[in-house]
Amino acid sequence: MDLKPSNTNKMTLQYIQDKEGKTTGVIIPIKEWQSLKEKYSELQEEVEPSTELMSWQKKILDERISDYFDDPENVGDFERTLDDIEKSL
Repeated sequence: MDLKPSNTNKMTLQYIQDKEGKTTGVIIPIKEWQSLKEKYSELQEEVEPSTELMSWQKKILDERISDYFDDPENVGDFERTLDDIEKSL
């Protein structure tokens, strides 16, 4: 399949690279992506990001909430925790 835009201009792409410089993704401007979807019906439809949590995420949150209600005095200071994390970096 030839994925050139319908006009004669070059498609403006941005490449995503990992820390070793290996290309891991490509960003296509939305206008050009929509044009490609119209031209090539076999391109998959975009999937909307899900706002639903995965079951393992729900389990962790439920455990943390339960821990808090079991001992609400046993909490850390958010700003101090961030400072500790930054110091360890």
